[in-house]
Amino acid sequence: MEVKVGARVLGANEAVAGENRQRLAARGIYCINIISSPGAGKTTILEKTVEILKHKLRLAVIEGDITTTLDADRISAHHVAVHQINTFGGCHLDARMIRRALDEFDLSNLDLLIVENVGNLICPADFELGEDAKVVVLSVPEGDDKPVKYPVIFQRAGVLLLNKVDLLQHSNFDQAKMRRDLKRLNPDLVIHETVATTGQGLDQWCDWLVEQAKAKKAAMLRDEAK
Repeated sequence: MEVKVGARVLGANEAVAGENRQRLAARGIYCINIISSPGAGKTTILEKTVEILKHKLRLAVIEGDITTTLDADRISAHHVAVHQINTFGGCHLDARMIRRALDEFDLSNLDLLIVENVGNLICPADFELGEDAKVVVLSVPEGDDKPVKYPVIFQRAGVLLLNKVDLLQHSNFDQAKMRRDLKRLNPDLVIHETVATTGQGLDQWCDWLVEQAKAKKAAMLRDEAK
């Protein structure tokens, strides 16, 4: 019974995620879903990313958290459109939440939508939102064993941001082992090494995002021309 209920929930969510995906594709909006454990640095990465990209792309952010608007306030300070979703105990965002949030933006004036999910490596991995890519942030202090302990998100992600690499020399984090594990789990995973506090590695990450967003917009224009 539990399995059947879970399947129905995921199936219903998948249907709405498909609607979100079509809605975003119709506007040529590239969407990423950023997932990490609490404290990995994803909000700091997002702040630096927004600051770099707001002069290159029209972008908006959806912030997911259990309570408070703390992260949304941080992003808003960079003068980009942001919408807060509070789950009030829920461990992840779902497609219906995103569907409602999309109504808060002028989609005709966007190139990139960034969703920062609730801090959790488990629950968000199973719930599609309509994104083009999941981005998982792993920080060096968390340890090199996270891909094998929480494989689903690393299997489903398109990008890994390995953050706080400046701490590698002060830890026993085995980067070679992590890369071997990731190669087995997801050989197509794109990996960027970053230090969010200094901005190290974020230019390459942002260049990748610009490339994806421009390709999505070009695909939309080709479809319209047919």
